[in-house]
This record gives sequence, C-alpha cells and structure tokens, in this order.
Amino acid sequence: MSNNKKMNEAVTSRDADFAQWYTDLCLKAELMDYSDVKGFIIYRPYGYAIWENIQSHLDRNLKETNHQNVYMPLVIPESLFQKEKDHVAGFAPETAMITTTGVEDLAERLIVRPTSETLFCTHYNKIINSYRDLPKLYNQWCSVVRWEKTTRPFLRGKEFLWQEGHTAHATEVEARKETLDILQIYKDLGKDLLAIPFVTGKKTEKEKFAGAIDTYSIEALMHDGQALQSGTTHYFGQNFAKAFDITFQDEKNQQQFVHQTSWGVSTRLIGAVIMVHGDDEGLVLPPYVAPTQVVIIPIQSKKEEVKAASSHLFTELKKAGYRVQLDDTDKSAGWKFSEYEMKGVPVRIEIGPRDLERNEVTLVTRHDRTKHVMKVEDVLKEMPIILRNMHDTMYDRALKHVEANTYQAKNYDEFKAYIIKGGYVAMSISGEEAEIQIKKDTSATARVIPFDQTPITDICPVTHKKATQTVWFARAY
Repeated sequence: MSNNKKMNEAVTSRDADFAQWYTDLCLKAELMDYSDVKGFIIYRPYGYAIWENIQSHLDRNLKETNHQNVYMPLVIPESLFQKEKDHVAGFAPETAMITTTGVEDLAERLIVRPTSETLFCTHYNKIINSYRDLPKLYNQWCSVVRWEKTTRPFLRGKEFLWQEGHTAHATEVEARKETLDILQIYKDLGKDLLAIPFVTGKKTEKEKFAGAIDTYSIEALMHDGQALQSGTTHYFGQNFAKAFDITFQDEKNQQQFVHQTSWGVSTRLIGAVIMVHGDDEGLVLPPYVAPTQVVIIPIQSKKEEVKAASSHLFTELKKAGYRVQLDDTDKSAGWKFSEYEMKGVPVRIEIGPRDLERNEVTLVTRHDRTKHVMKVEDVLKEMPIILRNMHDTMYDRALKHVEANTYQAKNYDEFKAYIIKGGYVAMSISGEEAEIQIKKDTSATARVIPFDQTPITDICPVTHKKATQTVWFARAY
C-alpha cells in the first residue's frame, strides 16, 4: 500500500510554502545550482538530462514534419533590431548589450539575442526569391538572454535554453496552419512525454507577442493553482516580411511578401514537470522523460547471489532500451531509497537474499510509492506495462486537477472568489478594458481565449458592456 509518511524532512512541505518547496527540489534533486551571476543558473547533469529528453522527443517530431535545424549568431546589431518597431518595444527593457571589446568601444552596440526574429528575417531576405523556395521550415536550439528583474530556476532566468522555430510561407492559409499544427505538437508533447494536460487557445491582444498578429499558448496548471505559460506559437502575417523586405515571385510572376510564423518552448517545461507532479518527498518524474527510469538497489550487495542477480537484471533492462542504473555503492539502503525518491526515479527495484530465495524482487513505483512483489523473470516482461500505467495515471491525475480547478464566473464577485481559490476562471468580457481592471483588482491575467467560444453571459460583469469573448484567467508564474 502507499505510504504517505513524509520521509525527507529536508524538503519544505509543498502546502506550507510552495515557492520554497520548489526551490528545495531544484537544489536537493541536483537539477541546478546558482552561478556567480544572479539570474544565470548552472544546469547540473540530472537537470540537463531532462532537457535532453524533451529536446530529443520534440526534435524528432519536428524533423518528421520536415523542419530543419539551423543555428543563428548570438548577437544582433542594434540597427537591425530597430527595423521592427513593435518587436523592439516589446523587448527593449530586457535586452543585454555589448558595447566594448575591453580594448575599445564598438562602433555599433550588439544585442545579445532575446529572440532571433531579426536574424532569421535578414537571412530569409537573402535566400528566398521564388515560390519554389517556400516554405522555409527552420528551427534552432539555443540559449537567449533577457534581463529579467525577478528570476526563479527554470521558470524565469536571465538566460535560458529553448528552441525557436521560424518559418516562411507563400500564403496566409499555409502559415496559419503551421501555427496551429505546432500548437498541437506542443500539446502532444505534454500528453505523451510530460504527462501534463495543456490548455490551449489564443492570447488576447494585450498578451500577444510583440509584432505578432495572433499568438497561441499552451498553459499548464500547477499544484498550487497558478498557471504557467509553457510554450507559444505566433502567426506574424507579413509584419516582419514588410519590415525586412522578404519577397518572392509567385507563379504569376508577381512579387509577394511571405507570411511568417514563430514558435518555441523552453526549459520552463522542467519547472512545469516539477510543480505539476512533485510531492513532499521530492520529484515525481513521468517515466518517459526521466533521465533514469529504473534504479536497482541490491540489499546486502556483497553477497554473490545478490551481486549476480542485480548485474544480470541491469544488463537485461539496459539491453531492452531502458535508462537503468545499478547502485551497488556502500551507502545504506535507506539513504539510497530517500535519494532516488528525491530524484523522482519512476521505478526502484530492491533485490535481497530473502527475495532471491523465492526468486522474487520488490519493485516500488515512485508516483504512488506502492510496493509490488514479482518474479525475477517477469520484470522485463512487465516493465513496459508498469511504465505505461504510471504515465497514464500521472496524466489522468493532472487532468483531474485541472478539471476540479476550472470554474465559470457569471458575476464579478464570483470571479474574485474563484481566483482566490486558485485555478482557471472562465468569464465572458467586453475586451481589454475589463482585462486591465481584472489584473488590477485580482492580479489574475488572461491566459487563453479558448477555441470553444460559448458565451457565459451576454454582458461583461466587469464593465457592464456587451461581452465579446470568453477568456480563461488565472494567477500565473
């Protein structure tokens, strides 16, 4: 049976202080460390391995849909950045600039990329001439720098890792389809790899990306009832194409501007995994994203029969393609149990002399801390079922959390009461005026305009004007 007793007293209780609990897990599970410059973190091997698994999964899906990886320079000339005024206005407060080499001042300041629209646009200007050159489906994996005032590991940093896709198309229809297709790829990433049910929809005009016509988002709901924007896709239309003169000759020999998109997810997804699934004992990692899926812990590891059985099972699991670790160090079994619970390793297999007398092992699943006793020869056969059931259970649990904390408000008092409880609150509003007032009164922001636009009320409860759209709100990271 599941044991709910708190085993690791070094971790702050999740319900007592969620922010401190999160920081404790980031450090004690050895995901990251702080560097000597505030806001810049060190990705430790275990944390970086989670990112590598996300990257591998998403990279494979992007390549299957004909996207190609490229790499753009780290720096952008300031004059180039200024060519798209809306874009500059959106990023100006948080751009880092290089002004000197240390020997002499630069003739032109260089911006350390906060994003790479301008770099892709100047490149597309050079290489796109005809409709035969389209579409261009480019993506890059890189880091970006944004000089955030308030930082938190993985969620908001001065530097973070991400992928950013930038595509160019001959028609609006193609570009809009690309924007929504990527949104679906991101949503599937949540369901298939992270066990996170993302809510999707369009951003309001106030919340959309600088320079975009339409922005779409995947939103995750954390255990504490706050939302986390976990990725975005943008339809740029011809805004950037006109600023950077990206044209092509169509099939009728007419010059046309391309239609563009941009989209990205970042290491913020690691933060989402921590806050959606973690508990008071540490991380609880979904099995398909976990760096180590199975850890084998020999009990009385010096006994020859234990050593041989542990080594054999390790070899068999590794050969079958599982990410498996054999911990035969001289640390105590209790220390190891606590350590791998903290790191959220999905499956722990204990092998001791008494187990082997019965030709059995004890298998513990991290997500529910349940013990399973099974025959040694059944472990390999049962492992895919165990991991699949674990992933599905974690996804369903997260989905039930979203469903239980999603509300509809028919009046403003009701809205305020729901926001205090935490979660998503849907309300039909009149537009930006209501959105601004809601943020001022409650600190809640518009997360998405859902694709299902069923009205809740005809009149906006905030402005008492005609309601024009239904929007999901939440307090957010």
